[in-house]
Amino acid sequence: MEKVQVDILGLSTSPSSGGAYALILKEMNGPRRLPIIIGAFEAQSIALEMEGIKPPRPLTHDLMKSIIDTLGGSLNDVTINELKDGTFYARLSVDTQEIDSRPSDAIALAVRYGVPIFVTDRVMDEASFVPESDEAESTESPETAEQPKQGEKPKQQLTKLQQLEQQLGEAITKEEYEKAARIRDEIKKLQARNS
Repeated sequence: MEKVQVDILGLSTSPSSGGAYALILKEMNGPRRLPIIIGAFEAQSIALEMEGIKPPRPLTHDLMKSIIDTLGGSLNDVTINELKDGTFYARLSVDTQEIDSRPSDAIALAVRYGVPIFVTDRVMDEASFVPESDEAESTESPETAEQPKQGEKPKQQLTKLQQLEQQLGEAITKEEYEKAARIRDEIKKLQARNS
């Protein structure tokens, strides 16, 4: 199973999903971003640890870390390894054991242990997006890009594609990551039709 290492790029509220948050992971050696919608409790747990703020009483993820430590275990890394019906799945690598986990819980533990976060290539290929500014640098020049072979329909689709790419860039700039993920999906569908 091929996988890439990611870092936490940001965490923002997601107004359209009733109190949920968008956790954005960035590929360490590449331009791709992976948005994951998580709950408010998990977002708070991740944010507090990243900011170095210690609550007066341990949060659930602090308790989980204490249990692992007390039992003599250690977290090696976490991997987001699957996407089924819009739901992400993750694995905790604790010593020689693999434990099923929600990505939000896995990442909350990863920031507490300071261990790497990985995402399988398959999940990145399926759910990540490349921000418009990075896309512009990595795409072909107009001279080498394949041109449409038939009349107006491809031109209209390219115009729609350009509009979607612009909307994607705006959504990312405004940190509306859930909207950006929907636009990314529309772009992929349109590109598949153009292929």
